[in-house]
Amino acid sequence: MKIRLSDHFTYRKLLRFTLPSVIMMIFTSIYGVVDGFFVSNFAGKTPFAAVNLIMPVLMILATVGFIFGTGGSAIVAKTFGEGDKKKANEYFSLFVYVAAALGIIIATLGIIFIRPISQFLGATGAMLEDCVVYGRIILIALPFYVLQLLFQTFFVTAERPNLGLYVTIASGVTNMVLDAILVILLPFEYKLAGAAVATAMSQVVGGIIPLFYFSRKNTSILKLGKTRFSGKAIVKACTNGSSEFMSNISMSVVGILYNLQLLKYAGENGVAAYGVMMYVSFIFASAFIGYSIGSAPIISYHFGAENHNELRGILKKSINIIGISAICMMIIAEVLAMPLSDLFVGYDPELFNLTTRGFRIFALSFLFMGYAIFSSGFFTALNDGVTSAIISFLRTLVFQIAAVLLFPIIFGVDGIWISIVAAELMAVIISAIFLVVKRKKYRY
Repeated sequence: MKIRLSDHFTYRKLLRFTLPSVIMMIFTSIYGVVDGFFVSNFAGKTPFAAVNLIMPVLMILATVGFIFGTGGSAIVAKTFGEGDKKKANEYFSLFVYVAAALGIIIATLGIIFIRPISQFLGATGAMLEDCVVYGRIILIALPFYVLQLLFQTFFVTAERPNLGLYVTIASGVTNMVLDAILVILLPFEYKLAGAAVATAMSQVVGGIIPLFYFSRKNTSILKLGKTRFSGKAIVKACTNGSSEFMSNISMSVVGILYNLQLLKYAGENGVAAYGVMMYVSFIFASAFIGYSIGSAPIISYHFGAENHNELRGILKKSINIIGISAICMMIIAEVLAMPLSDLFVGYDPELFNLTTRGFRIFALSFLFMGYAIFSSGFFTALNDGVTSAIISFLRTLVFQIAAVLLFPIIFGVDGIWISIVAAELMAVIISAIFLVVKRKKYRY
């Protein structure tokens, strides 16, 4: 039975509707992990460190997809809730066209300036050349990646979360298969480029399939078509999506700062260890992100329809679901710390020990991060982009920077891992405060 945004959501129905988005995001993170596995084990430690050094910058450039995906879908779903289907589809088309155009411009500028950017991050010698090679190949496909990120959210708004999952699987399989072929079979000096090509092609698949789907007559409630330029709608979408923009920008900036601190305290091994943790942690965090993406259109629809009883129910159920999931994830992460470290860097005993110890400390952050991620997404769905942005800004930038600068002075390398846990705990406290202060927005 098809689930619609206008339905009453029980625990079962809420999980059924959000599960495709959760699996979609987990699968996206897994094929990123596979990419890192092949680079680390077949191209070597220096290329692996180079990928992790330049990746935050590439993610910053792709955030336009998150902005118009999360921010735009909040507007589109709310407009559907108000009963104006024609206007909702015009908004949808506008956001897709603007995001695609910005993706092309950003990719062009990125290709031109990737070398000085890499140098600014501290890359030198072989690591610098690896950053440039990997970065330029990925940037060629950036416009498609922007669309992939945008459509991941809009598939849920279109009441077709399963289709979003299928597209993500197709994209992930493309990456994994090409990684296995190109990285393993190509000569050593081309293995890193092969990994980049595999990732770029997967992004092309992830962006172009939904573009064709929504451009033609389909069975969803959304279709690309004619639209009128609306600066007001674009600004509103950017405001709504500012939290996701802030979150991704902040995580990337903080990632750069963490790498700089790790270079200082642990050298190249520290950057490689952090890379392993980021790959694996994104699998766990992606489950929370997927739930936030999957539930957001429901929240926006009922907010537009002024169904506040349903909003309260969804919030309460979500808090319970996230709490149970967080405990399970923390336990799993602690158990898998050693085997996952061995999978990526078992070839280097010193690096293996550093990664295992760091991951066991870092895993405690999974107890807290889900609440802040959902709270930020909850306010985005309520078209309250300012509150959402504040939560994301404090969680991913202010708390992280303060902690990563302070704790290493006290605890050394361990302080870098502890800082992540402390920042997530503070973010939960701030999120709870905003949910109480802003309760009139969803509880009348």
